[in-house]
Amino acid sequence: MRRGVWMVSVLLLGLSGARAEDIGGAGKPADAERPLVQLALLLDTSNSMDGMIQQAKTQLWSIVNEFVTAKRAGQRPVVQVALYRYGTPALGAENGYIKQLLPLTDDLDKVSDELFRLTTHGGDEYCGWVIQNATNDLAWSTSNKDYKAIFIAGNETFAQGKVDFREACKAAITKGIVVNTIHCEGAEDTFWDEAARLGDGRFMHIDQNRQVVQIQAPQDAEIATLSGDLNKTYVAYGARGKDGAANQAAQETNSASLGAANLSTRAYTKANAQYRNGGWDLVDAAKEKEFKLEDVKEAELPTEMQKMTAEERKAYVETKAKEREKLQARINDLVKQRTDFVAAEEKKQAEANKDTLGNQVRAAVREQAEKREFKFK
Repeated sequence: MRRGVWMVSVLLLGLSGARAEDIGGAGKPADAERPLVQLALLLDTSNSMDGMIQQAKTQLWSIVNEFVTAKRAGQRPVVQVALYRYGTPALGAENGYIKQLLPLTDDLDKVSDELFRLTTHGGDEYCGWVIQNATNDLAWSTSNKDYKAIFIAGNETFAQGKVDFREACKAAITKGIVVNTIHCEGAEDTFWDEAARLGDGRFMHIDQNRQVVQIQAPQDAEIATLSGDLNKTYVAYGARGKDGAANQAAQETNSASLGAANLSTRAYTKANAQYRNGGWDLVDAAKEKEFKLEDVKEAELPTEMQKMTAEERKAYVETKAKEREKLQARINDLVKQRTDFVAAEEKKQAEANKDTLGNQVRAAVREQAEKREFKFK
């Protein structure tokens, strides 16, 4: 049985052929004045990658949160994520065992949902092929300032398949896409190091079977309550409203199933600009310059708003926005306290998450984004 590869790539605006209504707002022009951080997760779902997928579920929010304090030229970045799976026989040899699960989206709950749906089944993993697909099929930013990167991880030889990984890595870096490689436990394979050097990236090593240590803090209980209250400020509308709200609740449950610490990490994401749901929530939609509340058809509004006047509808959305801002501010205050507590605890167990996916990816993205003039607190 072949062992797998997990890949994170950072990309722009959407995938070829993707429709804006399918991808949670990512197909619309992102705020022109805001820089872009683009994340695409390409996960090998062969049998041996259960540990890697579990780490991805556990550390998705912490990776996104690395950019909460980031700014470029005084502007906070828009974070977008796409998701692929590969390395499973059912995906078809003619396709390189590769399948797109999500085009690029700023709806992070969709990403979480797909991660929790993943199951594993053995197959061959073609590193060069999947890098080539990501490079050619995704609509990468043409700006040299936007952060674009690939993180590909696994423990089998990097040289499998008909596509030469060297050519794939060179093609990626030609577009300004950094290629990072993460070698999981297994026999040494120098091709992983070579690929990272060709892609101007970082070669890393992780233990995919290491359990991510979740440090619980005194603030977790209140943060969990506030996170639930935050969901009540979302005003679902349009064709995607019902499903969007339902998925938000489902991902709250999924996150909580991984522990109180994970739910607090997700709440921190929700309390900041990286968590965007303008495709189904009126409060987020109202922040977009091109959006006009009066253009939303009455039938697309929630029941409680349908009988309101135009002025009452505007006031209702503004009230929800103020409630959200207050809750977000309190969550951020608690997270600051929580961060101090966790930092002290981590010193007592410094090796706990040293070789996990999130730890390695966070270090790499910060270092590489700084080269694109991103500033971090």
